[in-house]
Amino acid sequence: MGIATINPATGETLKTFQPLTDAEIADRLKQAQTAFEQYRWLSIAERSHYMQAAAEILEQHKAEYAKLITLEMGKPLQSAIAEVEKCALVCRYYAEHAAEFLADVAVKTDASQSFIRYQPLGIILAVMPWNFPFWQVFRFAAPALMAGNVGVLKHASNVPQCALAIEDIIQRAGFPLGVFQTLLVGADKVPALIEDERVKAATLTGSEPAGASLAAHAGKQIKKTVLELGGSDPFIVLASADIETAATTATTARMLNNGQSCIAAKRFIVEDAIADKFEKLLIEHFQALKVGDPMHPDTHIGPLATPGILQDLDQQVQNCIESGAKVLVGGKPLSRPGNYYPPTILSEISAGSAAYNEEFFGPVALLFRVSDIDAAIQLANNTPFGLGASAWTSDAHQRDRLISELDAGAVFINDLVKSDPRMPFGGIKRSGYGRELGIQGIHEFVNVKTVWVR
Repeated sequence: MGIATINPATGETLKTFQPLTDAEIADRLKQAQTAFEQYRWLSIAERSHYMQAAAEILEQHKAEYAKLITLEMGKPLQSAIAEVEKCALVCRYYAEHAAEFLADVAVKTDASQSFIRYQPLGIILAVMPWNFPFWQVFRFAAPALMAGNVGVLKHASNVPQCALAIEDIIQRAGFPLGVFQTLLVGADKVPALIEDERVKAATLTGSEPAGASLAAHAGKQIKKTVLELGGSDPFIVLASADIETAATTATTARMLNNGQSCIAAKRFIVEDAIADKFEKLLIEHFQALKVGDPMHPDTHIGPLATPGILQDLDQQVQNCIESGAKVLVGGKPLSRPGNYYPPTILSEISAGSAAYNEEFFGPVALLFRVSDIDAAIQLANNTPFGLGASAWTSDAHQRDRLISELDAGAVFINDLVKSDPRMPFGGIKRSGYGRELGIQGIHEFVNVKTVWVR
């Protein structure tokens, strides 16, 4: 795949980029290593000053960056603005809390003095996806840079201008030259980057195959990785829930980012007693969504990011239909320029169909009916993924069971699954490992050094 900006709303190629040569990559890594040897010794107060400046730049120019996001990957403009605002939030969070998170931790032993010290590792490679082209990068960069590491970014090839804009933001914020660099390269260059001895660790947000490949190469080099991969997140609605609020939130949770979110609700598991009512409300909400130009303020659903994503999603839907699924809304691509797929609801999904084991990355909701909470939990956990789970109930006992028994990195009761800088974020099973955000996120890429003084 070439490195280019292709407007997903029209299919028009707007700008192309020449990938870096091997010699240019080597120069960037040399610059990153030189920068680390100096930057690691800067005080946290100095790093914090730069990170606060980055937050200010993001806030001041959010409309400009949001238009770039929408142009390259197609999310509605208002969602893109919210993404940039969230990037500023994570920058401020780590600017304000890094000193606390990285402070020495005293441990009482029989030594004269013993404590834990957190120190940076060096160059961290970030392989990032297109669906949240600013947020995914900043949620890595803010803690990594505040910890004293330096970053090199291999971004998705369809968002090159976003990738370059992020590097520019960090440079304009005052960070020393080489502390954060964008490498416009294809996926074929990732193994060599991981094999370079100056690169100490890697993080990837993306597909399961991409994560497996990166982890395999890193494993051969005995280098740490953090992986945030796919999800087939359940959205459980039990009879005791507030059905109207659940249905409204379900629509938002499924349609976030045109349905192209790893933590979007994808499987809607509803107790029989209220399933008819919930289904009716969900259909009404889906039918009310406006599909169109993502730059227009009244658009709810924009195009999918690439023609390939559109084709893959439709193939999954058609496979479900051929296996007996019923289409309640939507069900086929729209006949118009661009990568548009309508809000779609499938029900009566057979146990052997793709819906049970695959992630649907687009505006398609899979509706399941179950007899009780036991069946809901069993179905929710019957997936190779384990990223997030949303569950709706007003019963305290049911709530406690859902929190304890759902196999996921996050469980949200009576709310949609979302990331928050204050809380760790990540998955289990084939959704990946390691955590981003919170205190746990900044500790992923540090040397946790034991110090013992006699």
